[in-house]
Amino acid sequence: MEQKKSPSPAPLPGWSMPLAGAIGGVVEILTMYPTDIAKTRMQLEAGKSQGMVKMLSEIAKSEGFSKLYRGLAAPLTLEAPKRAVKFAANDYWGKTYKSLAGVSEMTQGLSLATGCSAGATESFVVTPFELIKIRLQDKTSTFKGPLDVIKHTVKSDGVLGMYAGMEATFWRHFWWNGGYFGVIFQVRSLLPKAESNSANLFNNFTAGTIGGLCGTVLNTPFDVVKSRIQGTVKVPGVVPKYNWTYPSLLLVAREEGVKALFKGFIPKATRLGPGGGILLLVVDFTINQMRKIMGPPYV
Repeated sequence: MEQKKSPSPAPLPGWSMPLAGAIGGVVEILTMYPTDIAKTRMQLEAGKSQGMVKMLSEIAKSEGFSKLYRGLAAPLTLEAPKRAVKFAANDYWGKTYKSLAGVSEMTQGLSLATGCSAGATESFVVTPFELIKIRLQDKTSTFKGPLDVIKHTVKSDGVLGMYAGMEATFWRHFWWNGGYFGVIFQVRSLLPKAESNSANLFNNFTAGTIGGLCGTVLNTPFDVVKSRIQGTVKVPGVVPKYNWTYPSLLLVAREEGVKALFKGFIPKATRLGPGGGILLLVVDFTINQMRKIMGPPYV
């Protein structure tokens, strides 16, 4: 007698993925934020930078432990909407591309296109928050807090000044999300099929970590020039040294060497590798909990 297949769970409501992404993002940033401080400081310095551990210990010793979380308010405020947009956009573009391709299952190529499109969408949300964070994390910063950055920027450059570095942020998120979601798809297909919840969580953490590392390799040069563009306060009548992304990439490589385009890679990879794993793990866990709470037909 042929065994009946159990019906697939019903799709969760549209708000579930943004909510899961928001929760995952907040958990990830609270866990990994100090490495972002080190990354930004390294990227803003010309010349050779000290190591991540030494930099973090010196910041804590000379500036106080709280400085390891300086500028946290902006990204923490941003993290919920940013991750919500990331996973909602990834879900939307995934469905859109599958529909356009006339297929029901995701493929490697569609996964890469989906990730890049989600990153491009996300960049429009994150730019002002990134600007605030970069200007607060700079060790020469004299800003009192996020509101002071906004007040000064709007006064000197207008409201659109909050979108300084938009083009660089676009490319940073375009390449990171493409690498992250594209690699996650490939890694998941190579891992043994999960036979339990713990195995499934392990697979997600592994895929997310590898995806985060690959995304970091792709987007670090773009992150370096984004930090330089956003870290420069505009002076009337003076053309900024770092202005557009690709010319800035060539400028940094020419003046400081190609290696300088990967400044801050270790703290960035330390955050976004395991951080990418934590993010995917928490999102998946949250989605599963939602299904259990809501019950049939979602289980």
